[in-house]
Amino acid sequence: MYVAVKGGERAIDNAHAFLAEERRGDPEVAEIGTDQIREQLRLAVNRVMAEGSLYDPDLAALAIKQARGDLIEAVFLIRAYRTTLPRLGYAKPVDTAQMAVTRRISATFKDAPGGQILGPTFDYTHRLLDFTLMANGEAPTAPLVPAKPGAVPHITTFLGQDGLIEAARPDDTAPSDLTREPMELPASRATRLQAITRGDEGFILSLAYSTQRGYGRTHAFVGELRIGMVAVEMDIPELGFAICIGEVEVTECETVNQFKGSKTEPPQFTRGYGLTFGQNERKSIAMSLVDRALRWKELGEDFTGAPAQDEEFVLMHADNVQATGFLEHIKLPHYVDFQSELELIRKLRAEVLAQREAAE
Repeated sequence: MYVAVKGGERAIDNAHAFLAEERRGDPEVAEIGTDQIREQLRLAVNRVMAEGSLYDPDLAALAIKQARGDLIEAVFLIRAYRTTLPRLGYAKPVDTAQMAVTRRISATFKDAPGGQILGPTFDYTHRLLDFTLMANGEAPTAPLVPAKPGAVPHITTFLGQDGLIEAARPDDTAPSDLTREPMELPASRATRLQAITRGDEGFILSLAYSTQRGYGRTHAFVGELRIGMVAVEMDIPELGFAICIGEVEVTECETVNQFKGSKTEPPQFTRGYGLTFGQNERKSIAMSLVDRALRWKELGEDFTGAPAQDEEFVLMHADNVQATGFLEHIKLPHYVDFQSELELIRKLRAEVLAQREAAE
């Protein structure tokens, strides 16, 4: 047994060395820098920050490099590092109406108050491979257009003025912190939104798509999608007031959903909401659809059995780090368990064969 343990340690060390060699690739090719990942693979960096619950582009870029581009592994690395950081306090809720907007669109109003800003988007590209990026490098780009400063009102507020959409429902209860407390079911909407924000983008996207195909009550319009920088403020006890400690880039989506009314509510539109770190609009739209589907009980609707309406199904399966850990643990040694199963199968087969022989 001792020999096996020593051999196992040596094999693990060699596996780590082999992994480092594979990560580096051909040494004749220049090593990629974390600054290149941060600046040129921003959408990957944004996803890692969102699902890792840590806004730090440099660390996210490092995690992506270390993980060889495996974004779930990079999320795992970021979350592990996050647990080592001290908690200095809680920031005040960000005011997205004061966002310095780089992209703002609405699918509900063509002439949206405040204007529509296309910003950086794949929406109008032809999805054709640009081989010049491989052959000649990139052409010089024009200077970036600065973000639009000042207050930009949310479009749903204009629907609210006529009572056409449900009023925002403030909750004075302090939200739980999923990074420090285990999730309990049933969960509050704030807890659900945290879990969906941290959830795997592909899983949330699939759930959102299922609602659009009829597995849930989500026939939605994008009331507004906006991307930009928001100020992060924190109360300083020694000063007695809040100060801005920095800015973060976020993507916010509000969907406008049909609602036929209930015993207590008149027919009106209802809301779905999504907010993520960085430019991450596919995730934020998907979030808002799933958020709305999960609100069926709050709005007095019927449960149709759709997966996106099932709180336990959504929240307990959305986290890619937990899912990865449970999935990948089955490749670790299970020799004793398997031997037990093997003996059971042999015993059952022997009993069946004995019965057949006795019958003959």
